[in-house]
Amino acid sequence: MTGLFQIITGAFLLSIVHASIPNHWIPLVALSKSENWSSRLTLNITAISGFSHTLSTIIIGIIVGFLGYRLSGSYSMIVGIIAPSLLILLGVIYLVLSIRENKHHHHHHSHEINIDESKKKTTAAIISTLVISMFFSPCLEIEAYFFVAGNLGWNGIIAVSLIYTSITIAGMLILVWLGMKGVKKIRSNFLEHHEKTITGALLILLGIIAFFIS
Repeated sequence: MTGLFQIITGAFLLSIVHASIPNHWIPLVALSKSENWSSRLTLNITAISGFSHTLSTIIIGIIVGFLGYRLSGSYSMIVGIIAPSLLILLGVIYLVLSIRENKHHHHHHSHEINIDESKKKTTAAIISTLVISMFFSPCLEIEAYFFVAGNLGWNGIIAVSLIYTSITIAGMLILVWLGMKGVKKIRSNFLEHHEKTITGALLILLGIIAFFIS
């Protein structure tokens, strides 16, 4: 139970950071304003885009988690070291990328939604573009976490899948709704410029904690 609680807590924290990434919701607010979408339509499109993004991530995550599950049955001691080490390694990579980006004053996220020339597109075309782009940009940091969750079997894999999906979509909906309401106090710049730093530090912390998951 303790291990499952740690997995759930880690998935929850990663999902919150992930959902808050500006490139996941600011383009949707911009599209809503430029296309004069209603609030209901915008939130529906946000939910569809968010689900598309989480779907591809979960498909890969289940495969990765199943691999961790199969290995844990035969090589529990090895997996108990490898799985947390992967999280720490990925966290270090994120921190290095963050340092390099800050040094070059260039900030980019792989999930960015391209809205160039969106005004020339129909709503159906925009939705299709969003769904496709979000589907083919699975979340790398949560994929590694699926491997850790696999140590707890299907309970861990299912828990991460449900939490990641619900928190990501709910977070995107809330932020898009706030953006449409003209809330200017959302400090998106900080997270946009430090997203990799926050994610990296969180992955390293979760990796250290994972060493104690039995």
